[in-house]
Amino acid sequence: MHNRQYDIILWGATGFTGRLVAEYLGQKYPGQDLRWAVAGRNEEKLKGVLHELGLPQIPVILADGFDKNSLLAMTAQSQVICTTVGPYSQYGSLLVEACVETGTHYCDLCGEAGWVRQMIDQHHIEAAQKQLKIVHCCGFDSIPSDMGVYFLQKQIHAKSGQYAQHIGMRLKAAKGGLSGGTFYSMLAILQEARKDRAYARSIARPYTLNPDPEFPGPDVADLQKVVYDPVAKSWIAPFVMASINTRVVRRSHALLGFPYGQNFTYEEAMLSGKGLKGRLKAWTILLGLGLVMAAKPGSLLYKLLLRRMPKPGEGPSQAARESGFFYFLIFGKLPDGQVVTASVKGDRDPGYGSTSKMLAECAVCLAKDGSTLPENYGLLTPSTAMGDVLLERLVNNAGLSFELK
Repeated sequence: MHNRQYDIILWGATGFTGRLVAEYLGQKYPGQDLRWAVAGRNEEKLKGVLHELGLPQIPVILADGFDKNSLLAMTAQSQVICTTVGPYSQYGSLLVEACVETGTHYCDLCGEAGWVRQMIDQHHIEAAQKQLKIVHCCGFDSIPSDMGVYFLQKQIHAKSGQYAQHIGMRLKAAKGGLSGGTFYSMLAILQEARKDRAYARSIARPYTLNPDPEFPGPDVADLQKVVYDPVAKSWIAPFVMASINTRVVRRSHALLGFPYGQNFTYEEAMLSGKGLKGRLKAWTILLGLGLVMAAKPGSLLYKLLLRRMPKPGEGPSQAARESGFFYFLIFGKLPDGQVVTASVKGDRDPGYGSTSKMLAECAVCLAKDGSTLPENYGLLTPSTAMGDVLLERLVNNAGLSFELK
């Protein structure tokens, strides 16, 4: 693989987030340190994006996402394919298949648990046999959760020789809108779940991404109501990303051989504050999520939601991205009842500015750090694929911080 022409080929550079990944790679890795290219169907659009970014020297490769032969020709040229083109259930399956056939590492921004399950079932065994790393969920869903739990458990074990038996992750604050791509992926998931009850049951399983999706563990359904969290000393509400994040964390634990014990539990929520004000805020969050869940295609509510959300390919201004941030608290409960707290912070808006940096660093990590990465292969999670090396890259380059409180 090291003899291939490129370290990374970026698929989706004409989209809003893909453009940000291209901009980041051009600024962070100039010159010959990183051999990368962009790929897609429209040569004129790709060259236009590169010209606007001041990167006319970056090569352009033509391929069609629905033409497997062209994808095979494209993926065979690179060590890593990095893709921002979703919904992945509509546009991603052939690309993953091509990467596995050509022996090419892969990373994406997917937050679609049902599609990830399909990819696991179809490709994990072959990818593991070929020593490939196919890594989903490398953006805001689910890097902060997956790497945050990895960080906290590592710190706890280093200090006490134990692991937390329960971890609760809480979004304390964030500034920045939901990305258009994420929103349309959510709509695709909801529509599929309405049409197919078996699919709905599958994505509702707490362990649906585990090697054994029927694993009889103690985790239960994601929070669906307003409750008071005595550990965080705050009211909490459901967190929209929990449906993918929790399952990624549980897959990581299973792939590592259950080092925290088979009774380990993990859940996520949003902090809304104390007292009556905090409780009312939590109910407002819950109501908003309920409206999204209730919006059926063609309904007035559905049309109103579409008007308020950015379309795929659209997003906030540079000033808005740079003024954004996110801040998670993680509470780990040890066997003796002691609680250890950590934080995960990002220095850009979560859906675009921070996500694009996280994905780019995952791609670079897979391409450049291979000899130092964990010897895990197949359809992996960020922590099981890249571990400490990715953690260091995220802190040094991508504007994330992981700290014990």
